[in-house]
Amino acid sequence: MPCARFLALVPLIGLLIGCAATPPPRDAHVPDFARRPYEPFNRTAAVAIALGEWRLFGSPVADQDPRDRVPVDPELKPERLPGLWQRVGEYWWLGLDANDPARRWTGKHDATGRVFPAADDGEFAWSAAFVSYVMRIAGAGPRFPYSASHSVYIDAARQVSLGQRRDVALSAERPDAYAPVPGDLVCFGRAAAGDLRFEDLPAGRFTSHCAIVVASAPGTLSIVGGNVDDAVALTHVPITPDGKLAFDPRYPWAVVLRVLYDY
Repeated sequence: MPCARFLALVPLIGLLIGCAATPPPRDAHVPDFARRPYEPFNRTAAVAIALGEWRLFGSPVADQDPRDRVPVDPELKPERLPGLWQRVGEYWWLGLDANDPARRWTGKHDATGRVFPAADDGEFAWSAAFVSYVMRIAGAGPRFPYSASHSVYIDAARQVSLGQRRDVALSAERPDAYAPVPGDLVCFGRAAAGDLRFEDLPAGRFTSHCAIVVASAPGTLSIVGGNVDDAVALTHVPITPDGKLAFDPRYPWAVVLRVLYDY
């Protein structure tokens, strides 16, 4: 190749290399109606999306103490059934950012498409992906810290309430001081973080669970969570006369995440 022609191509080659090295936007995989979004981020949409997913799984109600639940045949777990493992895959794909390898998981496959043993599903817990999916599809846009771990958005919410950040549409509230309303998230620590309290936050990476409040009635709050009995399930939890979370031996509530919707 003549020298002049090669030199003329150098800028173009550099441009192509630069484009190849530039990662896609974190929300490049998100449909336009949620990425732009078409409508303001609102609690009515979030609740409707959560309830729609609950109905898709057959509207299971999980009011029994988790410690008393009888194990089912691993191969009959809802998350592994045809039509539902794919739906869990959508929670991973759309709930997480484009650069997160876990977004390639499903309810029964790892990132390579390999079917993992049902007994190993704890390594692929999708409850946080479900919450992230609901917030994403409801139009939270860049104002929600999408993650495979609830602790990421729990800590972000606490940092907002401490005045340390203002870029997310969340605020951490004390369970004994704030009455959650539909669209909010209620959360508790699990396993080694079972004794987690509001005063401990932010606490870094820790095992936890959050569910979305979908309805409130005198004495009872209805919440929908993902990966509850390997499905999207609804649970009833007790509240005080003024609407705050009451003592519940099943769930050691640590924090309520008040979601700052546009309306």
